[in-house]
Amino acid sequence: MKNESIQVIGLMSGTSLDGLDVCCCTFTHKDNKWQYHIDAATAYDYTEELKKKLGEEAQQMSAIDFITFHSAYGTYLGKRVNEFMATYSIKPGLIASHGHTIFHEPAKKVMFQIGDGAAIAAETKIPTVFDFRRLDIMLDGQGAPLVPIGDRHLFGDYTYCLNIGGFSNISYEQAGTRIAFDISPANYVINHYCNTIGLEYDKDGALARKGKCDSALLAELNSLDYYAQGFPKSLGREWVEHFIYPMMDKYTLSLEDKLRTFYEHVAYQIACVATEGRLLITGGGAYNVFLVERIDALSKCEIVIPDAQTIEFKEALIFAFLGTLYMSDQNSCLSSVTGASMDNIGGMLVKI
Repeated sequence: MKNESIQVIGLMSGTSLDGLDVCCCTFTHKDNKWQYHIDAATAYDYTEELKKKLGEEAQQMSAIDFITFHSAYGTYLGKRVNEFMATYSIKPGLIASHGHTIFHEPAKKVMFQIGDGAAIAAETKIPTVFDFRRLDIMLDGQGAPLVPIGDRHLFGDYTYCLNIGGFSNISYEQAGTRIAFDISPANYVINHYCNTIGLEYDKDGALARKGKCDSALLAELNSLDYYAQGFPKSLGREWVEHFIYPMMDKYTLSLEDKLRTFYEHVAYQIACVATEGRLLITGGGAYNVFLVERIDALSKCEIVIPDAQTIEFKEALIFAFLGTLYMSDQNSCLSSVTGASMDNIGGMLVKI
């Protein structure tokens, strides 16, 4: 693309199960630089039934039930896009869908983002790019993170781009190479423990603020092998369920103390990576007042919390950008980030 514009809808569903983010953006390539404008964005809450299917049941389904759900969730995504387009009187040229991560074990070359792109295209009659991670994993990469290419081109004014969602992940330049990886679990764990008392999440970090940090649990969390590994590296729910939950559950602490300790762990791990410069924080965790306070206390970075639209829709925006790169035949998966044998153009296109 040279001095051209394209309007794209990006779809994002994260591990924290907040719901479906839909972001329509116009991307312009001018003077060898990418620019973007968010034309409209909104979030659709999941029903409790759908949350349960995505968060718990899908991993245990039979093959036929799983593929049936894959198609049905794709149709659901398409219907939400149709609703979105009708609301905002928008008809873009492309849809780019992240889907929802059900399996992510790159070492086994196993991954699955549920939500059939063919079902989205059939429902909306709009060309759809999806399944962005598969090729990278088959090239011996992690298939994640995918956002750094957008960080480089669209948010290059910041030293670090940190997203705090189900997991915290970061992206930055080092000697002309983009470095990015998952730092630690975040809302995936926080929400799990809040769910035990009927809360969806810890609003503003109010529960954790009441607790006391347990030094023994904190030390054990910080000593997990993952944090000493070099990059590229990434995390998934399987790692949390195997390591984090058993470790935290063996301590007889109050919920507030467990959360307070885990917040300190998250903030400490972030501060170990983001050492100085400007740190942009997006994702749901940017609204967690207490967590941001702890990051600010432990890191020497200047913390930047952007406008609400950027906080909430940056990942959906960047998946729209990944679709744009696909259509312009440009690499979207960086081997320096994922560990793949080469840079590659992730995704598959379906169109009517």
